[in-house]
Amino acid sequence: MTEHSGQSGYSEHDVQRQVTELEQKSATAARIFDLRRIIGGLFIVYGVIVTIVGITDSQAAIDKAEGVNINLWTGLGMLILGLFFLAWLRLRPTPPPTPTNPDENPTNPE
Repeated sequence: MTEHSGQSGYSEHDVQRQVTELEQKSATAARIFDLRRIIGGLFIVYGVIVTIVGITDSQAAIDKAEGVNINLWTGLGMLILGLFFLAWLRLRPTPPPTPTNPDENPTNPE
């Protein structure tokens, strides 16, 4: 059996640089896949579609809904909700994760 000398070929600087790069990629992925962006985008797309349908509705379709152009109002509501989600994302972005330094962790047994 050979004894492991603890030398891995990587310097502490290289390891720290790789950890920093991974933390930055993780923060970017968290911002890209924020649910507010996905939900807001879907409500905007569906809101545009339903609003267009509401604008082009025939009088027979409006009469069927007891005189209310329900597609138009629903589409506008969906657009407002989608804009709300995107504004919320813009005003309160996801905070980046706090970097953890193993030297500052008092529970670290090393």
